[in-house]
Amino acid sequence: MEGTQTQTTLYGFETRLPDKRRVDPELRKTHNIKMLWQRNHEIINLASLGYKGTEIAYILNIDPQTVSNTLNSDLGKAKLAELREGKDEEVKRVHEKIRVLTERALDVYHDIFDDESGECNLKDKKAAADTVVLELSGLRAPTKIHSTSVSTQLTADELAAVKERGLKAIENSRVPIQVNNEPKTETE
Repeated sequence: MEGTQTQTTLYGFETRLPDKRRVDPELRKTHNIKMLWQRNHEIINLASLGYKGTEIAYILNIDPQTVSNTLNSDLGKAKLAELREGKDEEVKRVHEKIRVLTERALDVYHDIFDDESGECNLKDKKAAADTVVLELSGLRAPTKIHSTSVSTQLTADELAAVKERGLKAIENSRVPIQVNNEPKTETE
């Protein structure tokens, strides 16, 4: 082994010395295992919620290849399968509850339609039929709409403080933006 530094081992074999030119212990990258493990869990949880790899990379501000590596690792695949299995079981339970309630509701509708005692008049039967048709077809209009709004009046100083907090929040999020701080003129 010409040109390389070697050492002789206890048993007489000649081996290379570690090349210390490339790895400076002071500059060597170190990783916090707990933070890496937490990041892997974040990636896997977002994937289990249905986000795509590129969306996860954007949300977590990481490289898409890191997301792919995590999701395609043996540990990532096993954890995703476990999470999906739990969600599948929950879906099955909810589906069974819906099936039971639907059967009960149809029994009630059959009682209304087949009523020969005269307790239900034609108008009641039509209303029940309309409900059944609209519900089963998915064409029923929403019956409840909830909306809220907030109104406030701010002084110029309060508005400036809100803008300042917003700019600081943007700086902390590391998202590049362009802000035009010039006041608008009356012609705009």
